[in-house]
Amino acid sequence: MLMNAAEYRESLRSYKPRVFVDGDAVDSVADEPRLRPGINAIGVTYDYALDARHTALALAPGLAAGSEINRFLALNHSGDDLLAKLEYTRLVCQETGCAMRYLSMDGLNALWQTTHRIDAATDSEYHPRFRAYLDDVQQRDLTVGIAMTDAKGDRSLRPHAQACPDAYVRVTARRADGIVLSGAKAIVTSAPYVHELLVLPGRAMAPEDRDFAVACAVPVDAPGLTMIARPAGRPGEAKALFSGKYGQTTAVCVFEDVFVPWDRVFLCGETEHAEFLTKSYATHHRHTCIGARAGFGDLLIGAGAMMIEANGLCMRRNAHLRDTMVELIKTVEGFYACGVAASVYGIEDPAGNVEPEAVFSNIGKLLLGNQIYDMHRLAHEVSGGLIVALPGPEEDHNPETAASLAEVLTARADIPYDKRAQVARFIEDLTASDAAGWMSLISIHGGGSPQALKAEIHRRYPIDDRKRLVERLIERGLTDTDPTDAAEPGQCCDSGCGGGGTSGS
Repeated sequence: MLMNAAEYRESLRSYKPRVFVDGDAVDSVADEPRLRPGINAIGVTYDYALDARHTALALAPGLAAGSEINRFLALNHSGDDLLAKLEYTRLVCQETGCAMRYLSMDGLNALWQTTHRIDAATDSEYHPRFRAYLDDVQQRDLTVGIAMTDAKGDRSLRPHAQACPDAYVRVTARRADGIVLSGAKAIVTSAPYVHELLVLPGRAMAPEDRDFAVACAVPVDAPGLTMIARPAGRPGEAKALFSGKYGQTTAVCVFEDVFVPWDRVFLCGETEHAEFLTKSYATHHRHTCIGARAGFGDLLIGAGAMMIEANGLCMRRNAHLRDTMVELIKTVEGFYACGVAASVYGIEDPAGNVEPEAVFSNIGKLLLGNQIYDMHRLAHEVSGGLIVALPGPEEDHNPETAASLAEVLTARADIPYDKRAQVARFIEDLTASDAAGWMSLISIHGGGSPQALKAEIHRRYPIDDRKRLVERLIERGLTDTDPTDAAEPGQCCDSGCGGGGTSGS
């Protein structure tokens, strides 16, 4: 069953999560004005799936024979699926800035791989259990949030060594009918207005961290779960032309003796598989982030071009504006190209789905995380200072000032002041507001910090292959058989050696 946006909003009324926003208890998430921009954004993903103009991207086959489901709940089985996911994410983020629901797909694909992997190595039954859960989520057209990032406490210590054990979500009891969770997950995107949370480990685990190696599904209104959230976007602000309608919240999710039945548990104590799950999810999500920020970049490109026109200028006659716009286009399409490459070179998993190629995914995410600030700067360069110098919209209707503002702040005769002001405030909202700063921070840290991305690129990139290429070209190893000339100990031959030997030894 595919829901539309109105039905999605109504479905939230059947849940009664414990949510706080700005210190206030929220009685009804569906009716809370401070969360409305986030609900609006996810609602777009529901309406697009029913819009004939978008169904080629928005729909995908489900687990049930002959079923069609929202792509954000689908498994990716080919490079074409990954490309469609990337394009669909870009499409919905052109409308919303960030549609959030794509996290569902990333978590579901990672758990599909991990449960299959665990079952292949043990006598567990995680994979059929997860398959049944996924089928139910698809059939009900739910939105699933990802609770992965723990509060972490002292980051120099492993989970089991924390002074406060609740710094990480952990299993506090194993019962015949299920497990009990306690602890905190931070930075849980869209938590108040999803239907389910997938709790995932946020790091590799040592054997001593057995209680912290847990993956499971929890309804948002599970007894003992509290969500402490921020407003989504800038609801109610007159200048928030975009983020007043669309935005996203994040929440700290506190678990206090939350019971989870076994049929919703997909990892419990298998520490050796926690790292695989964490990195698999990270690869899927970083790939998707590329599409999301490309959609956001499209908004900046379009708004920048409109602002140039509203200022009375022309890119054809002003080379510096043209070059700056090209730089903005290059930035957006440059990191998006990494997402395309990660799709084309996707890796088939033994579970049957396809994971984006990790190096391209991580490079694309690293580029967008760093270059979000360049995107803002370039939009500022082509737009001029009006975007922050313009008085607030209240002055547009002030009889003491409105006429004079319209007269002195009009540039082109064929573009009225109110249209110029609207574009300026749109760019301000996207690039120079508190919502813009928050989006920048999420872009650089969401899905993994720059250092995490660099570590993964270094781990995955075939540096040794490149070394062997150069060694072959300069005939190293072909004309010189002295192992002491090897660049690194143990790398002088296929079988390796201890290094440090002497000639003739």
